[in-house]
Amino acid sequence: MSEKKASVHWEGAGKSGQGQISTETGALDKYPYGFASRFGDDRKGTNPEEIVGAAHAACFTMAFSFAAEKAGIATETVDTTASVRLSKEGDGFVIDRIALTLTAKVPGMDDAAFQKLAADAKANCPLSKALASVPEITLTATLVK
Repeated sequence: MSEKKASVHWEGAGKSGQGQISTETGALDKYPYGFASRFGDDRKGTNPEEIVGAAHAACFTMAFSFAAEKAGIATETVDTTASVRLSKEGDGFVIDRIALTLTAKVPGMDDAAFQKLAADAKANCPLSKALASVPEITLTATLVK
C-alpha cells in the first residue's frame, strides 16, 4: 500500500485570495495558485485541473510501460499529455472531459497490439479508475517507428 500527501494553504476570499500547494515529496513547495491561474491568464501559478492532468498522464504512462514490460516488450520512449476541460455547469463547474494523447516508440510492437495495450492501460490505471465520473475520457495513441 502507498499513501501520498499534499496540502494547501489559502488566504483571502475566493476570487481575490491566493493559495499555496505543497506535496510530501517537495516537488511542489508552497506553489501558488488562485483564481487568475485557474480561470485567467496568470502563468505564474498552477491550478487543480493542471495537476489532475499531470497526475493522470503520469499514471497512464506508467501503466502503459508496465503493461508492455509484462507482455515482454520494452518501451523506448513514452510521451503523454492530458488535456483537462473545466466547464460551467449551473452555478458551478465540472470536469467534463480529459483527452489523453500518447506517442510511444515501442520497437517490435505492431499498431494493433499497441492500440490494445494503450486502451487497457487507460482503463486500468488507478487515476483513470479514480476519475471514472468524468463523462468523457478519450485516448489518441500513436506508435512511432
